[in-house]
Amino acid sequence: MSQDNSNYEQLEVSELFCATCRTSRPVRKHLLLVLPDGNRYEYRCAQCGTSVGAKADDDSSTFRTTLGFSPGGRKR
Repeated sequence: MSQDNSNYEQLEVSELFCATCRTSRPVRKHLLLVLPDGNRYEYRCAQCGTSVGAKADDDSSTFRTTLGFSPGGRKR
């Protein structure tokens, strides 16, 4: 039996342990960088704002949109 891992490729965090609050808290995802190879995000505690984690993805569409390139790769 083969497993389909495509459902797990883009998991989103909803709660992480916060060392400042000393308990698990809901988090907010903040975009840090838009790079050619993907985006970098930071997770912050929703209660106190402490950074509690990070995430990187390989979606370069935001970078291309920011530069003004169309989905076909040509500049608008």
